[in-house]
Amino acid sequence: MKKGKKISGGKYIKGRKKKLYEMAGQKRIVKLGEEKRKTKRIMGGNKKVFLLKAKFVNINAKDKKTKKTEIKNVVETPSNRFLARQNILTKGTIVETEFGRVKITNRPTQEGIVNGVLIK
Repeated sequence: MKKGKKISGGKYIKGRKKKLYEMAGQKRIVKLGEEKRKTKRIMGGNKKVFLLKAKFVNINAKDKKTKKTEIKNVVETPSNRFLARQNILTKGTIVETEFGRVKITNRPTQEGIVNGVLIK
């Protein structure tokens, strides 16, 4: 059966087109480098901060203290091994810092900062 066709052979017709707020935005990737952010106006007149490049990570330690440290390099990205080669930061990426290896626990493109926890 062909994609986009009914079993009878007829075409599926959309009920309506997408509205502007339903449209997919530009895909953003956070690279390792000097800090760079972009602000965008979103629905309701609010603002959203997008991170484009990051140099530091906030580490949540066991003793309930947060330390800000510089990222040395990207070690691995479990979701996609090619992202680690390009030094792209995503949720779940493991990066090397002076305190050891840190796993990123948030989505940097959505929040404008990079948070992580130490791993053994």
